[in-house]
Amino acid sequence: MLKSSIRPALTVFAFLTLFTGVAYPLVVTGLGRAIFPERASGSLILANGRPIGSALIGQEFSQPKYFWGRPSATADRPYNALASGGSNQGPLNPALLEAVKQRIAALRAHDPDNRQAVPVDLVTASASGLDPHISIAAANYQAARVARERGLREEQVRMLIGHYSEGRWLGWFGEPRVNVLQLNLALDHGTDGNAE
Repeated sequence: MLKSSIRPALTVFAFLTLFTGVAYPLVVTGLGRAIFPERASGSLILANGRPIGSALIGQEFSQPKYFWGRPSATADRPYNALASGGSNQGPLNPALLEAVKQRIAALRAHDPDNRQAVPVDLVTASASGLDPHISIAAANYQAARVARERGLREEQVRMLIGHYSEGRWLGWFGEPRVNVLQLNLALDHGTDGNAE
């Protein structure tokens, strides 16, 4: 009786292993590469033919000549994709309030003449801790500092922000935003934005 039930169980196990462990992943990967080749490859951003980051994962920028992204709350180091997650600190948590104060102080120290209200996304991390985007308001807040540090007119920098701005998804969901890495690459390679 036991022998008669082992053989069908092993057959089903082997079939499901091949189907779910080999065939299905190959089909899904193949379809992904055929339909969304850039996304299936990680949405890599290239500079001089070499990958320098992904459009989906933020990077740390701390020099005043660059736009700064959202703070990262990932463990071990900023923007660690292997440790994605928020800080889980509530709005009344003293540690969060202190971190926000320090971030505001750093922004003010590098741009003391800027008296605008600091956009919230420049001082708080996203739920993933990896957000590569900032709001248009956050980019415009930094425009004068970046222009001054690079010897550009502020109008040039604001035009670049407008050029790299992304609208709402499907025209309805989310907020207009700009990818920090792409914007900084455009600054490094001239206003045409060609990184390659």
